Amino acid sequence: MARAAVISDGRSLELVEVAMPEPGPGEVRLRLEGCGVCGSDLPQWAGRPWFDYPRPAGAPGHEGWGVVDTVGDGVDGLAPGTRVAGLSYRAYAEYDVARAEHLVPLPDGIGHFPGEALGCAVNVMRRSGIAARDTVAVVGTGFLGCMVVALAAAAGARVLAVSRRPSSLAVAEEMGAAATIGLDGPVVERVEELTGGGLCDIVVEAAGVQATLDLAGRLTRTRGRLVIAGFHQDGPRQVDMQLWNWRGLDVVNAHERDPEVYVEGIREAVAAVADGRLDPSPLYTHSFGLDELDTALETSLKRPEGFVKALVVA
Repeated sequence: MARAAVISDGRSLELVEVAMPEPGPGEVRLRLEGCGVCGSDLPQWAGRPWFDYPRPAGAPGHEGWGVVDTVGDGVDGLAPGTRVAGLSYRAYAEYDVARAEHLVPLPDGIGHFPGEALGCAVNVMRRSGIAARDTVAVVGTGFLGCMVVALAAAAGARVLAVSRRPSSLAVAEEMGAAATIGLDGPVVERVEELTGGGLCDIVVEAAGVQATLDLAGRLTRTRGRLVIAGFHQDGPRQVDMQLWNWRGLDVVNAHERDPEVYVEGIREAVAAVADGRLDPSPLYTHSFGLDELDTALETSLKRPEGFVKALVVA
């Protein structure tokens, strides 16, 4: 038997004993070391009428990493004892099962590694097409936004970070932002000042709400690129199509759904962390045990000053 978390209703969960998951052909079982808390998990925690409760045991944890515990038939190259990160979907638990091809080995010396989240940031960067000398605005500097700031700055772009919370702007500056702008001020005017009126070549919207989507369009120059990295999951959105048409914007939804592309992003993130090109560890601001998952989710929902990302660790 093993422990797993069950979200039984909005803002309510319990730890239960479940049968040890058994890997099928092509699968492995992971003894989880931890799992990141993703913003996309929060509607299930907060409670929404379109979800059926109770949720499956371990769901919706999908940023897990750990050690291969046992392997199913037909698995080559992943021996028991190998540390890995990758795609599994019930990782708020002590054990989970994943497809072998959806896992990436972790080199020695790598600590906490919420692989799906890191791979997502790498894939957003790739879809954004950010290059040296681009002027880039990142609207929303939570975990994903700060990761994009770091990757864009490393690529040689000039990055302007826009966020509501002073602490997240301070983190964005540490990750390489050339300038930071609070959402409580005249954001468009400040960006115009910083760009000589030209606005930004690329704007990455990374907050997932209507207001940041509206603002991101206004910050994108004529023939610029608007990249939607925020996860918009609480209903339909409206867009200023007149503005998008008039400026001739290229609009990119930087979300991947192909598992192979997901895993390639994780693989690139592992390489970047292993060789020192990327250090996400300052962004792991809050850590909780599995028996504190309710607190981890509630903290992630409320996002207090100083919060960037919560990890649930064994």
